Amino acid sequence: MNHSFDELKKQAAEKAVESVRDGMIVGLGTGSTTQFAIRKIGELVKKEMLTNIFCIPSSQTTEAEARALKIPLTTLQEHPLIDITIDGADEVDPDLNLIKGGGGALLREKIIAQASKRVLIIIDESKLSPRLGTKWPVPVEVFEFGHKPLWNHLESLGAKVKLRLDSTGNAFRTDERNIILDCNFGPIQNLDQLNKNLSKQAAIVENGLFLGLASEVIIAGTKGIGRLVRD
Repeated sequence: MNHSFDELKKQAAEKAVESVRDGMIVGLGTGSTTQFAIRKIGELVKKEMLTNIFCIPSSQTTEAEARALKIPLTTLQEHPLIDITIDGADEVDPDLNLIKGGGGALLREKIIAQASKRVLIIIDESKLSPRLGTKWPVPVEVFEFGHKPLWNHLESLGAKVKLRLDSTGNAFRTDERNIILDCNFGPIQNLDQLNKNLSKQAAIVENGLFLGLASEVIIAGTKGIGRLVRD
C-alpha cells in the first residue's frame, strides 16, 4: 500500500480520535487502520491533551501496542459500559453492517462493540460494498472439537469453507486458542437469517457478522474523508 493511502487512513483514524473526551472509557479494536488511532491516543495521553481515560483492548496485540505507548488500560470487569469504541472493518454495506475478523479478534471485538454506547468504524473506501459477502468471507471462530461436523453444516448453507492458516502453515489460533473457518457465501441475501443459523451451532464461538453495531463509519477515500452515520 502506498504512503499517500496510508496517510489517508491515518487521517481517518485521527478524525475518529477527535470524538474521544477526557474521562472516557474507550474500546480499542485490532488491525492496521486501528493502529493509527491507538498511536494518536498515545500521543495525546503523553502530551496530557487527553486525561483520565482508560482503554479496553480487543486483543493481546492491541494490548501490547497500548502498553508500549503508556495508554492507561482497564477491563470490562471494572468498566462494563464503554463510552466509545474505535475499530476497523473488512467490509461495510450501506446500512453500516460489517464483516469483521480478518485479524482474528472477532470475539473480543464483538463483546466490546456490544458493550459500547458508540462504535466508530474506520475504513478505506475499498472496504465499502453493496452487499456483505461480495468482497470478503465471513470469519467463523470455532471450538476445534466440533469443527468437522460444523464444516459440513457450513457447506450445506452454501459456504465455500477454508481453514485459516498462520504464517507457518499451521491452523491460525485466536487469543482464546480457537480456530477460524473463513466462509465464502458470496453476496449474502439475508444477513439476519444467516446470523441466526450461525449463532445456533454449538461449535461456533462467534461469527464475523456485526449487524446493527456501528454508530458511524469514517471512510478514507481518494477525495478525502467521508462519513456514514446510523439514522
